[in-house]
Amino acid sequence: MLERLKSICQRYEELSRLLCDPEVIGDPERLRKVSKEQADLEEIYRAACEYQGVLDQLAEARSMLEEKLDSETRDWIRDEMEELSGRKKQLEERIRLLLLPKDPNDEKNVIVEIRAAAGGEEAALFAADLFRMYTRYAERQGWKTEIMDANSTGLGGFKEVIFSVQGRGAYSRLKFESGAHRVQRVPATESGGRIHTSTATVAVLPEAEEVDVEINEKDLRIDTFCSSGPGGQSVNTTKSAVRITHLPTGIVVSCQDEKSQIKNREKAMRVLRARLLDKKRREEQAKVADARKSQVGTGDRSERIRTYNFPQSRVTDHRIGLTLHKLDLVLDGELDEIIDALILNEQAELLKKAE
Repeated sequence: MLERLKSICQRYEELSRLLCDPEVIGDPERLRKVSKEQADLEEIYRAACEYQGVLDQLAEARSMLEEKLDSETRDWIRDEMEELSGRKKQLEERIRLLLLPKDPNDEKNVIVEIRAAAGGEEAALFAADLFRMYTRYAERQGWKTEIMDANSTGLGGFKEVIFSVQGRGAYSRLKFESGAHRVQRVPATESGGRIHTSTATVAVLPEAEEVDVEINEKDLRIDTFCSSGPGGQSVNTTKSAVRITHLPTGIVVSCQDEKSQIKNREKAMRVLRARLLDKKRREEQAKVADARKSQVGTGDRSERIRTYNFPQSRVTDHRIGLTLHKLDLVLDGELDEIIDALILNEQAELLKKAE
């Protein structure tokens, strides 16, 4: 561990020197890369400096004990050493976590796709509940959300809703939400009071930058059509909606949320880039099958990850066996307790693997 920390500190200090180099300052792209790399190493560098400081203080205290001292001074030094040893252990645990392999997408913005699955109109209403839950969570985090495309139903539900979440670390917190979400409740349309089970699927994709995914214009077929649904006079009169087909993969993205064809195209391209990056990521993970076993779930939409039970006001995450009896708060965006538990579980699995 000490050797790794030493090389990290050397690299951090090298990056600090580069940030003062006129050649780097004059090259915006290189400056961005160097600044980002240094920012990524900042936390581990600070922890390493503090850890080295504690080791130095312990060594100094041990050497003092070898001198001729009165009993009161010896007792004081031993108390100091005990306190320093406790701090050393805390820092070692923190550093082990900081040295775990990081997901390169953790700091990215995300594209979230929610689709109603089994359950008809009730599934669409549940999809709308999930959409509100995530937008409320984003508000609590100080993140910005933007609807990319939506296919709503007459009763206020969504057959499908795609939206972006923009904020530092959005993917690191929301990536665990991919999968099938199940709801158990009495639908408003159920006269007999019977509990129905419905599902909605969630896909959380890191938003790709243009440098992450190369898209050739000749690989795209772009169709325009009249948007449908609420939207005023422009609906069904102007061809503002855009459908982009990526011919090599067959991925199709539609966007009709904006009245401007240009804006719809921009949004559709953002979704397409995210889906292509996700496809590339999944293909890479499939090559190393055991890499997925270290994750909390596979992120597959068919995998049931959570149940929301209204009669018992209960939320259960099936991957880690966590049950909370505060459904109303969770649906209002209080997701941190669940997400923190999922992150801790993933870290424990990675630590086991690293031993």
